[in-house]
Parts: sequence; structure tokens; C-alpha cells
Amino acid sequence: MIEEIKSHLEEIEQFNSTDATEIENFRIKFLGKKGLLNELFAKFKEVPNQEKKAVGQALNQLKTKATDKINALKDTNGDDNSNKVLEDFTKPGLDYPLGSKHPISIVKNRIIEIFKRIGFALSDGPEIEDDWHNFTALNLPEYHPARDMQDTFFIQQDPDILLRTHTSSVQIRYMEQNEPPIRILSPGRVYRNEAISARSHCMFHQIEGLYIDKDVSFADLRQTLQYFTTELFGKSKIRLRPSYFPFTEPSAEVDVYWGLETETDYRMTKGTGWLEIMGCGMIDPNVLKNVNIDSEEYSGFAFGLGLERIALLLYQIGDIRMYFENDVRFLEQFKNEMGM
Repeated sequence: MIEEIKSHLEEIEQFNSTDATEIENFRIKFLGKKGLLNELFAKFKEVPNQEKKAVGQALNQLKTKATDKINALKDTNGDDNSNKVLEDFTKPGLDYPLGSKHPISIVKNRIIEIFKRIGFALSDGPEIEDDWHNFTALNLPEYHPARDMQDTFFIQQDPDILLRTHTSSVQIRYMEQNEPPIRILSPGRVYRNEAISARSHCMFHQIEGLYIDKDVSFADLRQTLQYFTTELFGKSKIRLRPSYFPFTEPSAEVDVYWGLETETDYRMTKGTGWLEIMGCGMIDPNVLKNVNIDSEEYSGFAFGLGLERIALLLYQIGDIRMYFENDVRFLEQFKNEMGM
């Protein structure tokens, strides 16, 4: 066994390399779990007692020589470059690419900032709502035909509990707890039992506004919407078309004149130049009555729009499902919008 150890010592002495892979293979051969040294130490148990001292010394010498040789080669050839980088704490870290805000968040923040300039505060409420706040208080009593407009996710165990279909429920809760004047925005997720397609989704985002005070008129509503469309789209030409919403009277749909400068404009507006962007109207007196606000003394207006639709228009996104796919390539396109 002594002769075998001597041959391995000669192999260690003669070994020399600048290749990191060769050095690692050499280490594994001698010092690995299944390496020569472990095999020799296993055989050491069978060595006669009178020879154990000499063989043991030779084995220790072999282990020391192998360890020293490997360390020397690593130091000489700079194999451990990763440690050298870590030891220099003055060097910059790895350059990880920055993400970006989601286009829905970008548009929401822009709209909030626009209305904050004219005194609107933010208000929030639960996404799991009851029938009163989501329907009845908004002039939609049970069996009202207008409820057919809202395909709703009801909780099976309790038909009075549902996922809110609009953020108007937040406005009801706010009016119950606060006296006029009231000027709030209510952004948030809403839910409708709709098929998912390029233009619709069962979950989407709304932002609704409410203003109640003395002597609020339809002219105030129009001026507010004129200001908003100019700030958001850079387009000031709007029109209000008569419409119907149970909680406002009169009600209107708001169109902005987008123009017909490009082929995309023609496609988006179907050749008219006009785009529908939101609904609005004067608060129905019954709604004020439901939240104990005197409709003889106060009046107000409300408006609401879908954030997905606005983002589709602003960024020319072709499919609403892209918002929910978590594709980094899609999100990277909005890095330059983060400051908005």
C-alpha cells in the first residue's frame, strides 16, 4: 500500500494545468466522495497493526499534498473569479432590467391626477357588495327591468350578496356617511357575467365621479367633461347624446371627436370621427332620497368610464385579453409612460 501511495504522490507532483475543468476533475479524483483518498482510507482498516503508523503518515501526506496542489493551481490561474468580484464591494451590482407599470395603472393614475386638480378626492369600497348598495339604492329595485343590463355574479349561499357590477356602490356608501358638498372619484375592479373576448372581460376596471352641492347644473357637468377630455386626449370637441341610466336623469353618453386623420382613425370611429368614451347624467332625486340627502336643496352629477376601453384608445391595443396575460414583452412597451 505504501508503494501505491508513492505512485499517487508522484502523480500529484507531476500534475499541472491552467484549465479550470481539468483542475476540478483532478480534485474530484483525489478528494471527491468516491475519490482515491476515501478508497485508501477504507483499505487502511485492513492494514496490519505493525504497519498502520507508516501507512497512516503516508496517507496524511498524500491528502495534504493533493489539497495544497489544488489550492495552488486555483490561486495561480485565478479560478475563483466570482469570489474576487464579491470581495470588491465598490463595484456596481448586476444590471437587472426595470419593469414598468401596467397600462391600466398608468391610465388610472392620469385620470385621478386630472380630477384632483379640480378638487376631486378618492373614495374606495368593498368589491363584495350587498343588493342595497349595488342596486336598490341606485334606483334599481328588485325586479326592475334595468337589472337585466347587469349580468351579475351572485353568491349562491346568499342571493343578497354579489360581486359589485360598478363602483357606483362606493358612491352610495360615501353619501350615506358624508354630507354635501361631495366631490369624489371611485376607481376599482368590477365584475360582469360576460364572455371573455377581444372586447370584453368578466372583470374590468371602472372609475366613476360624483359631485353634489347646491345649484349644480347640467352645464357644470358638461364643463367638467370638456376639461377632462381636453386634458386626457388633447381633444376638446365633445358631444352628449341622450341615453338612459336608472340612477341619473337626464342621462347622456359622451363622445369625443377623435378625427379622421389616419386609417386607424377611420377603423376606430367607423368613419364618423366620433368615439364614445363614457356615460353621465344628473343624479336622480330618488337616489338622493335613498341616502337622506335633500333633493330640494342639493343636486349633482355623476359620470363613469371603463379604464380598459380608454387604454385601448390611447395605446391602440387590439385585444383586451392582453391586459391579463402577464407578457413581459407587452409591458415593456410602457416603460416611457411610467412618469405619467
